[in-house]
Amino acid sequence: MRHLLTMLLLTSVLSTTAHAAEPLEAVQLYTQDELVKLIRKNAHLKRVQDDDCQLVQDIAARASKMKLPSYQFLYGDMLAYNVCVQRDVDLGVYYMRQAAEQGLAEALEQLGRYYDIGRLVQADKAMAIVYLREAAAQGNLPAQMRLVKLFNQGYGSPRDYEDAYRWLFHTQVADRNLHKKIGAQLSKLAQKMPDSVVARARLPVDQ
Repeated sequence: MRHLLTMLLLTSVLSTTAHAAEPLEAVQLYTQDELVKLIRKNAHLKRVQDDDCQLVQDIAARASKMKLPSYQFLYGDMLAYNVCVQRDVDLGVYYMRQAAEQGLAEALEQLGRYYDIGRLVQADKAMAIVYLREAAAQGNLPAQMRLVKLFNQGYGSPRDYEDAYRWLFHTQVADRNLHKKIGAQLSKLAQKMPDSVVARARLPVDQ
């Protein structure tokens, strides 16, 4: 009986040791297209966590040395929100700005949103509009909606109303509630412009 218990204990220990010694399955680095899709779904940080933080060094290298905008955005968010790295808000915002300066629409929209609501940075409506306008011109819907909302609240220059109206008016959405919200914001902005300008903004974009 004692011999049987000894064998069972030894088997259990060996099994546990072997399991602990098993290497982690290698995680493939994300392509830029894949990473941008994750960012647009706001799933990029969760993906890094789900991958057991194995790619931190590769992500940091692609952000700091290769200067890839999608990786700068990812690394900036990781630093800002303490995901797999020690939190460093200043450095996180720095990398977000780097991605925005390279024209990544998602980074432009995020910084514009942060300046609008005062997250991580001091609220600054003028700076928010600068970033949001750049993202909106690239077709980023959240930026277009926030930009029009800011104009409706009295911020920004009337010279920018026509572009903002045009971008949002020609955006196609399937969700009925979102479509209704867009219509309401456009109606408010139209009241701030001459009818001729609204009509011109509604013309097909290829004209």
